[in-house]
Amino acid sequence: MELGFKEKVSYGLGAIGKDMVYMLSASYVLYYFQDVLGVNAIAMGIILMAARIFDAFNDPIMGIIVAKTKTRWGKFRPWLMIGTVTNAVILFLMFACPPSLDGKGLVAYAAVTYILWGVTYTMMDIPYWSMIPAFTKSGKEREGLTTLARSCAGVGSALVTIFTVMIVSRIGKLIAGAKASAKAVEIAGFKWFALIIAVLFIVFVAITCINIKEQATVDMESPSVGQMFKALITNDQAMTIVIAIVLINCSIYITSNLVIYFFKYDFGGETWQNGYTFFNMFGGAVQILSMMIFYPLLRKFASNVKIFYICLASAIIGYAVLFAIAFINMSNVFILFIPGFFIFAANGVLQVLTTVFLANTVDYGDLKNGRRDESVIFSMQTFVVKLASGIAAFIASVCLSINHLQKDSGDSVEQLYDFSKDVAASSKLGLRMTMTIIPIIGLFVAILIFKKKFILTEEKMNEITDELKNRS
Repeated sequence: MELGFKEKVSYGLGAIGKDMVYMLSASYVLYYFQDVLGVNAIAMGIILMAARIFDAFNDPIMGIIVAKTKTRWGKFRPWLMIGTVTNAVILFLMFACPPSLDGKGLVAYAAVTYILWGVTYTMMDIPYWSMIPAFTKSGKEREGLTTLARSCAGVGSALVTIFTVMIVSRIGKLIAGAKASAKAVEIAGFKWFALIIAVLFIVFVAITCINIKEQATVDMESPSVGQMFKALITNDQAMTIVIAIVLINCSIYITSNLVIYFFKYDFGGETWQNGYTFFNMFGGAVQILSMMIFYPLLRKFASNVKIFYICLASAIIGYAVLFAIAFINMSNVFILFIPGFFIFAANGVLQVLTTVFLANTVDYGDLKNGRRDESVIFSMQTFVVKLASGIAAFIASVCLSINHLQKDSGDSVEQLYDFSKDVAASSKLGLRMTMTIIPIIGLFVAILIFKKKFILTEEKMNEITDELKNRS
């Protein structure tokens, strides 16, 4: 039975909601606690890394729990809804830090809420992506739904990336008052913007749970924890894609964590939010178009593996151009659109491709190990994406500390503007180099590993599909 329009739209809405939540956390939690509330940058980096280490144990275990679940609503939807509601609540609390806290209290609050956010996000994200191989056939249907879901996820990410700073400023001024300090405006703005995102998240995922019903899968004995970890280790193709995802996402997230500081302290000026919004609007549009138009267009002429290499090369070119631009006067935001196009377009297509590749490893593992470990394999995607964001946030925090870009919250917009004018040229250069050189290295390593280890070409997948049909 092929998927209908209602099912596809419902699944896409879930992707929009969950990636709105993810992008708000991934791109702004460091900024919120470090730049707005004044938590030490290195302390925040350690918190984010520690949370990701905790996820190394939590994510595979959550995959096992999902795999063992049997209810009248299936094994994925109950956890999808439970994880969504709890994650939405934690998201709001994370951006609603009590104003009475300071020092160690702020650090403790950031650590507890961020770790809980990661745990609850895992509860929702693993069953969401695990549903793909559970209610689609391999081949065009799976690839099409994956493309749709990733495109919708890109929409959710883009909406938050583009409008957060602008909406936070407007809501903050409305709640705190036009004459309030810059700190008070951002505190109020982030709190109520997080509430809006949390509510939309619950509504969108509820629509997904109501309209999506997973197909019956092969009924087999639930494996032990040891068997599950063994299944992950023995699926060499899943591990190859996992490593590639870490390297690619870490490269992208380093830039996304630092770009707000780049506009605030490098471009400077009282209207830095406008340049930041324009750049993100352009990048978000390119990323969405790359998923919905560029990828299907490239797919007509090239295999997924070739497109993967093209996208990695495009991203490297974009970062190289951005690095070159760092040595000239960048007074106009539109010059950044040139490298931004190469980077954002590549990232959009890569998000689709890595999910397609990971879904294919389920079939590969079924053939090789005799198990369809959807939840376990996709738990690795959740883990590595968060691991990459943790590594990137730590690198970003070190960059901010080394380059002295931690600013105590000013009493006014003018004080922030004065600070941006006083930032040393060497600090700006250090910021720009961190945003470009490290990502280039990471992408080169991803190319080398993928080229050496990956074997699931389209021809190979056809062979696997045929063999699985004959076996059944």
